[in-house]
This record gives sequence, C-alpha cells and structure tokens, in this order.
Amino acid sequence: MGPSYTLHRWPVPYHGSVGNPFGPALARAFYERPTIDVARGLLGKVLVHGPAAGIIVETEAYLGGDDLAAHSSRGVTGRTRVIFGPPGHAYVYFIYGMYECLNLVAEPDGKPGCVLIRALEPVAGIELMRQRRAAARKPQDLANGPGKLTLAMAITRAHNGADVTRGALTVREPRERRAIEIAVTPRVGITQCADWPLRFFIRGNRFVSPAKPVLT
Repeated sequence: MGPSYTLHRWPVPYHGSVGNPFGPALARAFYERPTIDVARGLLGKVLVHGPAAGIIVETEAYLGGDDLAAHSSRGVTGRTRVIFGPPGHAYVYFIYGMYECLNLVAEPDGKPGCVLIRALEPVAGIELMRQRRAAARKPQDLANGPGKLTLAMAITRAHNGADVTRGALTVREPRERRAIEIAVTPRVGITQCADWPLRFFIRGNRFVSPAKPVLT
C-alpha cells in the first residue's frame, strides 16, 4: 500500500488576494482527455474558491454514451448544454431539493463527460468553512461529500458554466506533489449503471466521504 495524502501545512496563510501558495491552475488540455483519466488525475489537485481551498480526495466519472447515470445521457438540454461544451468548465446542479453538486467538464468540445467532485481535504480558509458548515463536528466532516463541499466552498449554481482554468474558482496544482494510492469502487447513490467502477479516492485519506461500497 502506498502513502496516503496528509494535511498540508502551508508556510503562509492563504487569503486569496495576496499571492497564491498553490501551483498554477490546470490548463484546459488537462480536461480535454477521457473522463476517467481526468477523474483520476484530479486526485491530489487543489480546488480553490476565493480564500477557501481543499485538496480533491474523491471523484466520480460520468461518461457519455451508454452511461445512463450521467445527465448527458438525456442529450443536449438547457441543463446539460455545458457538459457538451468546452472542457475545463464547471457543471453545477441542484439535487434532492437542497444540495448543489460541482462537476468539472472533461473530453473534447462536443463530447460529453464530467467529473463529480465528491470530497475535499480543507487546507485554506478553514475557519470560513466552519462558519458555512456549522453542522460539521470534526474537520473531516467539513467537505466529505458533494453537497457538503459546495457549502463549505460557497459554490452555487451561479458558478454553472464557470471557466475553472482562470478566475476565482480554479483547480490548481499542489505546491508539493506527493505519492498517492488510488482506490476504486462503484459510484454512490445511483440506480442506473450502479456497478460501474467509476468512483476514485485517495486510499487511507480520512477526508473521503463516509460512503463505503466494496473496494475493487
């Protein structure tokens, strides 16, 4: 078993307006690849929105074609248009009448595919996250689920279509790259194509969501 990702201790606090303790934002070419490659590649990267940031520790891939669990399986609609557009944009949708979920568009322009961001390990703006997620009892509960992390990071449907290669909402390289081991399971909370092994997370990371399907 390889080493797990541990909580980073940045040398200076990140306040969003003064410099940036993380690496560069991921280029569009990063997302212009097969969705599964993007889902795996996002693990260990840093999602940044204003003063808050977290290491991506869990993702799920949603494919085009026969993936009936993907919103794109319904074709191009007003809701799914962004998934069929250029890669490197946010697709944010509302679920269960109370949660917003962040996805990142993958694949070349015109081909559907997106990656659901399922959990983060908070590394900056943690006090602000605690204010936004007052129900969280432990640090690992702040963003260990897709609906929790959007609340903690103040990401809403207003960010649907946002270009995550630039601007206030970005995904960046970590300042230090560390070896990780990727675990794979079926996706969580779906009924269609429920056995497809498209959930990826950093094995041993305590900030992963509490969902526990069988490991593969």
